[in-house]
Amino acid sequence: MAKSLSFHEVSFTYDTLADELFAALNVQFHEGWTGIVGANGSGKSTLLQLAAGMLQPTAGSIHRSGAVVYCPQRTDEPPEGLGEFLKADDPSARELQGRLEIRQDYLPRWSTLSHGERKRAQIAAALWRRPAVLAVDEPSNHIDLAAKELLVQRLRAFDGVGLLVSHDRDMLDSLCNSCLFIDPPTIAIRPGNYTSAAAQHEADIRRLRDLRDQAGRQVRQLRQEMAKRRQSAAKEHKVRSKRGLAIKDHDSREKINRARVADSKSGAGLRQLKGRMQQAWDKLSALTAKNESPTGIFLPQDTSRRDFLFRIASGTLALGRNERGSDRMLEFADLSMAPADRIALTGPNGAGKSTLIAHILGRLALPPDKVLYMPQEIPADQAAAILDQARRLEHERLGWAMNIISRLGSDPQRVLATESPSPGEIRKLMLAMGISNNVHMIIMDEPTNHLDLPSIRCLEEALEPCPMGLLLVSHDMTFLRKLTTVRWDIQTDAEGERTSLQVCDWRSQAG
Repeated sequence: MAKSLSFHEVSFTYDTLADELFAALNVQFHEGWTGIVGANGSGKSTLLQLAAGMLQPTAGSIHRSGAVVYCPQRTDEPPEGLGEFLKADDPSARELQGRLEIRQDYLPRWSTLSHGERKRAQIAAALWRRPAVLAVDEPSNHIDLAAKELLVQRLRAFDGVGLLVSHDRDMLDSLCNSCLFIDPPTIAIRPGNYTSAAAQHEADIRRLRDLRDQAGRQVRQLRQEMAKRRQSAAKEHKVRSKRGLAIKDHDSREKINRARVADSKSGAGLRQLKGRMQQAWDKLSALTAKNESPTGIFLPQDTSRRDFLFRIASGTLALGRNERGSDRMLEFADLSMAPADRIALTGPNGAGKSTLIAHILGRLALPPDKVLYMPQEIPADQAAAILDQARRLEHERLGWAMNIISRLGSDPQRVLATESPSPGEIRKLMLAMGISNNVHMIIMDEPTNHLDLPSIRCLEEALEPCPMGLLLVSHDMTFLRKLTTVRWDIQTDAEGERTSLQVCDWRSQAG
């Protein structure tokens, strides 16, 4: 039996929102992967939760051919069924554990795992359950390049209906044979991988915009023509008035009467013009092109006057134990960062990147309000605190922050109204609030995680010219190459016991 998922006239809104997020949505998903593409807050995660039955539509119905498993963005808690999966001894469990490098002790030490290790475990446990529908939200967050390739291989082998929300263009191209674009007020599904589907989607938007422009010009032309005819009719009416004529001037009155009869016939043309005007206006109203908001953000152009943002003597950092029980250490030489340095920190998951960042944060030569630090993940309680803090901002600063969120592609009113902003929206809010302090240093741990594709481009454009110090941790090499000049690369030995940090110039590397 073929596996499928279908939405029939589905509408949905959150209690805190005035407008519907989805209205009369009709779409059918078949076996294979469909990419779910849209801006942060457009409803991508909501669509997955509706598909999984975690949310119920306010109208319409959703039909599923079997069980649905949802893999959320967050990995705060172990996924459902992880314990059973780790204990399982069947061929599928053994293969997934081996292929995705899942260790038997992951459940008891979940809080100490890297976010990349948690994500691999989450998806492995979901695949082992063999659902008819698998809804995956941002699977490439936090994972390194090698792990991403392993993950893509396993997801490609999934034989059910797959829904994939991702900002990773390579992953969308590798897996998807169709893409659903959520671009309120329109939702459209396109065939092909992300690159081809996005090209078709953009072409359709341009075509719709051109049709709207044509309809607008027609409305303006008809409006001008009607104004001319009304003005002409008013003059003619004045000329044909009987005021001032002698009561016994029968000849002049007869001429005016005949002219008025002729006017009544010519009035039919004006009525026809009004009909054409209404048709043109109806056509214009039907062409609901999305209003485009300005994009791009401006960061304060300021550099610290200190000689160094930090200077740290050589040393080692403990990274916990490996699977054989041996202590793992990160070794590094003297580290320093000048006020305008732009540094990329790279390395595989578990190599100690976040540990090194924490070590640096405790040794900065800057006051806290001059540093913007954005961690890999923002826990739910911290996200709620950030949202509450934003709502209490004084009017001018709140308006400035909301403008930045809008220019990063999200609806600022929705961000403030909802009680559960998406992780991408919280990151935008945190960025907007932080940069208003005219910071001298920005530290971002996996900054592209949870952000939609337009927001990533806006962030690149904003950070590229800014003169403050940048320290960026990411697996997105395109992002790093565009914004940094120096690479600190953490490398691990074959035994996985010692890692060391190597400093190099991006320009000296071909790969």
